[in-house]
Amino acid sequence: MLSYDELTSPERELWDAFPEGRRVDLRTSVLEDDRVAEGGQQWGPGRTVRAAVIVALLQGANPAQSGAVACLRLAGARISGHLYLAGAQVAHAFWLEDCWFEEGVDLSGASTQSIAIVGSRVPGVEAGLIRVEGRLDLRRSRLESGSASPFHRRVTALSLINAHVSGAVNLSGAEITAPGEWAVSAGGLVAEGGVYCVDGFVAHGEVRLMGAQLPGGLHMRGALLERPGRRGVALALDNAVASTLDFSDGFIANGTVRLRGARISDNLTFEGAVLNGPPDGRGPSLVALLMQAVDFDFTLARPPSGTVDLRGAQVSYLHDSERSWPDVVELDGFVYGSIKVDEAGERREAVGRRHSVAHRVAWIRCSPGYSPQPYEQLAGWYRKAGHDDDARRVLLARQRHRRQTLPLAARAWGHLLDVTVGYGYRPWLAGVWLLALTLLGTLSFSTHAPNPVQ
Repeated sequence: MLSYDELTSPERELWDAFPEGRRVDLRTSVLEDDRVAEGGQQWGPGRTVRAAVIVALLQGANPAQSGAVACLRLAGARISGHLYLAGAQVAHAFWLEDCWFEEGVDLSGASTQSIAIVGSRVPGVEAGLIRVEGRLDLRRSRLESGSASPFHRRVTALSLINAHVSGAVNLSGAEITAPGEWAVSAGGLVAEGGVYCVDGFVAHGEVRLMGAQLPGGLHMRGALLERPGRRGVALALDNAVASTLDFSDGFIANGTVRLRGARISDNLTFEGAVLNGPPDGRGPSLVALLMQAVDFDFTLARPPSGTVDLRGAQVSYLHDSERSWPDVVELDGFVYGSIKVDEAGERREAVGRRHSVAHRVAWIRCSPGYSPQPYEQLAGWYRKAGHDDDARRVLLARQRHRRQTLPLAARAWGHLLDVTVGYGYRPWLAGVWLLALTLLGTLSFSTHAPNPVQ
C-alpha cells in the first residue's frame, strides 16, 4: 500500500486532485519539450508518475470528497511501470493526455467507466473482455506492439477481443503499428456507439474486427491501412454486423479488404477509395463473399489492382463507375436490386442505352469461367426496368459465352442457331432468311424456267 510520504511531487499533486476530479497538467507549454513522440523518453522526475499510483487511485486509495466526483485527469506525464488493471472494477473515469508510457496498458477483463488515452505513446493496449460504461477514446495516440507484461510477448498493438463498449471507440488520428502482425485485434467487439478511425488514422498491420457488432457503424474516411507480408489482409470484417461501413474520401488499403459474410443494415461505401490489394499483387483487393448490404457504393478513385470477389453477395442498390472494376471480378451468385452508374458526378439508372448493355456484358465477362447466374440476374433487372430488348441482348450474350464451353459439334450447331434465329432471342432473323430464300427462288425460276415433270 502506497503512503503519501513516498509520493513524488507530481504524484502528490495528482493524489490531491483526484477526489475533486481536477486536472493535473505537467506540460511546460514549450512545443519542443512537450512533444510526446520525440521527447517523452527524456522527461525527468518532475514529469514522472508511477503506474502504481494511478492504479491505487482508481482502486479507491483516496476516496472522493462529499459533493465531488472523483476522476483521474493527467496531462503531459511520463508513466513509469506497468499500468495493470486486468480484472479490476474501476468506478472512476480516467483521462490521460499527451503522456509517454514506458510499458503497455493491461485492462483485460476490467469493468470501467469512460477511458481516454489521448495523444499519447503507448507500447500496446490489452483490453480483451473489457466492459466500458461509456466511451473508449484513443484519439491521436501512437500504439505499438511490444511487451504487455513481464510474462509474454505482445503481437497485437491494440486488443479488444470480445470487449463491450456502451459508447463509441474513437481511434481518430491514431497510429497503430504492428508490422507483420495484428495492429488491432477486436474479434467479437460490441461497440454500441460505433468505431471511428478518421482524421488521419493509420494502421501498420492487420485490423481484425471479425464477428464485431457495430450498431453505430465503422467509419474509416481517409484512413490508411497497410499490411505487409504474405497474407496481405489489411482489414478483416468477416461475419461482422454493422449499420454502416464508410471507406470513403481517400481511404487507402494496401492489402485485402475482407467482408466475407458481413451484414450491413444501411450503406457500404467505397466512394473515392483506393484498393491496392496485397503488396505482392497476387491476392484480391476486395473479398465480399456472401456479404449483405442495402446500398453498395463502389465508385472508387481508380480501379483496384487485385480481383474483386462478390460471389453470393446481396445488395439492394449498386453504385459503380468506369473506375470501379478490375480485370477480374467474381460475380457468380451476386444479387442486386438496382444499378446506378456514376457519370461526371451524376448518378443515373444504367438502362436504356445499347452501349450500357455492352458495358454490363463486358463486366460479366470479367468473371473467370462461365456461369449463367450473372447473365440471368442482369437480364432480370433489365426486365424489371421495362427494357425487354436489353434483357434479350444479355441472354443472347449468355448463349454465346456458353457456346465457347461446348464440344466442336455443339459449337457448330450453336453458330447455326445464332446466325439463323439468334438462339430464339432474334426471331425476326427467321423472317429475313425466309424473305431472302423467296427472293433467291423467284430470281432463279425467272431466269431458268423449270421443266414439267411427267
